[in-house]
Amino acid sequence: MKIPIYQLDAFAERQFAGNPAAVCLLDDWLDDAVMQSIAIENNLSETAFVIAAGDHYHIRWFTPAYEVDLCGHATLAAAAVVSRYVDSSCDKVRFQSRSGPLSVGVKGEELTLDFPASRPQVIEMPDALREGLRVEPESVWRGIYFMAVYPAQQDVAAIQPDLGKLATLESDGIIVTAPGDEVDFVSRFFAPRAGIPEDPVTGSAYCVLTPYWSERLGKSRLNALQISPRGGVLYCEDHGDRVLIGGKVADYLKGEIEIPDR
Repeated sequence: MKIPIYQLDAFAERQFAGNPAAVCLLDDWLDDAVMQSIAIENNLSETAFVIAAGDHYHIRWFTPAYEVDLCGHATLAAAAVVSRYVDSSCDKVRFQSRSGPLSVGVKGEELTLDFPASRPQVIEMPDALREGLRVEPESVWRGIYFMAVYPAQQDVAAIQPDLGKLATLESDGIIVTAPGDEVDFVSRFFAPRAGIPEDPVTGSAYCVLTPYWSERLGKSRLNALQISPRGGVLYCEDHGDRVLIGGKVADYLKGEIEIPDR
């Protein structure tokens, strides 16, 4: 069995920036253990598996550790594969997922995720989060992820977390964020529990970040940077129960995986 595979850099203006993701095009689902093994072998933060189903696609995402419910950058990468290599005439790619229906608008080089919003609520800071971040934030919030808010971009850039402590939290990831020096806000994202020490760019984190910063800044359209070593550029819009998360995707490689017939 030969499986087409693509690797792309999502939320990237160029190659070798943003967040790399693998996308595998399937005719039918493989055994979960095989898909998990492919994700481990790829050794990327996410591998997306995609199946065509009429006018839409089914999508699943695997980290090197386990399957997740939602992934932004791999969905953006999957939409780039569909629009560039499967159906070049499409202006919107529709997916069905464990998090419900998702769509990605395609307009030239820019792709835009339409994802469910996760409006965070302020919480008391768990001890493991305090010990893991090592630097006290202004406030702590919880949506689909923990989110710690700091006063300035330099505070977020300087964080050197204890990943072992963060891995004890019951969360797939931890966001740290602050107002940006040249953009509306910046962030970083740590996911040691999912086998990802620091994610380069995390689309799903903006389901939490966009509602928070939109309300705080009093504006629905926002420019953001994820200030990981690779870096990522994102354009976000708050639409109530949905958020739009836009960016570009750079092609890197395409090939085939050979799986023995079973």
